[in-house]
Amino acid sequence: METEDWIVLTDPDISKTELDAVAEVLKSSRISAGEVVEKFEDAFAESLDRRYGIAVANGTAALMVALRALGIGPGDEVIASAYSWHQIAHAIVLVGATPVFADIDYWSGTMAVDKAAAKITPRTRALLVGNTNGHPAAWRPFRALADLHGLKLIEDSTEAIGSRYHGELVGTFGDLAIFDFSQPSALVCGEGAMIVTDDHQLASELRYTRSRSLDERFSISIAGRVPYQASISDMAAALGLAQLDRLDEILARRKRVESYYSEYIQSFEGIKPAYVAPEVDEVHWMVYLIHLGTRFTRSARNQIVDDLLTAQIEVPAFCNPLHLQYYYSTLGYRKGDLFVTEKIADRSLSLPFHAHLDKDTVLFIVTTTKDSSINVGAGAAIY
Repeated sequence: METEDWIVLTDPDISKTELDAVAEVLKSSRISAGEVVEKFEDAFAESLDRRYGIAVANGTAALMVALRALGIGPGDEVIASAYSWHQIAHAIVLVGATPVFADIDYWSGTMAVDKAAAKITPRTRALLVGNTNGHPAAWRPFRALADLHGLKLIEDSTEAIGSRYHGELVGTFGDLAIFDFSQPSALVCGEGAMIVTDDHQLASELRYTRSRSLDERFSISIAGRVPYQASISDMAAALGLAQLDRLDEILARRKRVESYYSEYIQSFEGIKPAYVAPEVDEVHWMVYLIHLGTRFTRSARNQIVDDLLTAQIEVPAFCNPLHLQYYYSTLGYRKGDLFVTEKIADRSLSLPFHAHLDKDTVLFIVTTTKDSSINVGAGAAIY
């Protein structure tokens, strides 16, 4: 079957601006980490009104760099959500620390503050809180919780670039924040990520931990710490910089597609619009996520996925909760440990969402999804 026959889940919004930017780097004498990376770092940090940006190879590497820079490793615990798309939380075990998974809020899908608070122990060093599928977490309560217990607050904003909480952009609430720029992020540069922070000393440590530049090879102070080799290339940075310049346009084009979904989803009884908390001013969804009703089983959800694949629509489950993945069972996690996470994950579907979808295509996606939900015998889908 030809790829172009498929309605794909995600499709980067690439224009001639991005193509020209990458071509310019390819014609230059430097394609590894150089001046373009520095420009991307500065521009991205400035877009959030944060002082420092540190570009990293990918989101998992970004958290590994961040945890090491914060001195977090073996013997330490980091509280995180098991419900997410990008599995950045894998970095916790990769640096030798222990992930402690807390349950989520039923409506927003973000980690629940009270459930996180209940997981804090004397070994807890940080809270890793994500803006799930674009919906900001409860940042004011999380900031208060982190300050109360002397914990670092790490913000994973991979899924939510452009979203706002109490008028402020995501990426501005944690001691540091991480953005991954792989698909299906709105801003895509192939592979790459950014860490942003306002702390000068932390920013310096993040840079040292990420990679060592040629002029630092003989530094006594830096040689005491073994860095990762986790930079991005000037080509990826050029792509990211061009996407950042067009970000408002990209997000507006995605909002138009969201409006198509909202129109057609509303036409089916029993399907509710996606929840947005009162304190949230703006949400930019990563994928168009629907939650099926409690009458659906996990196997019924999987049948809908298969039906849509037969119709050449790429639709996966939103996530496989981390605590149910085999590796984490070796840490003692079992089914039933996170009731809300499991209930939502068993019934979530990620519908195609990108700027290249037209209104007729969205209607076809929604109609096919609705027909399949009826065919599996469970009735209408609800959030």
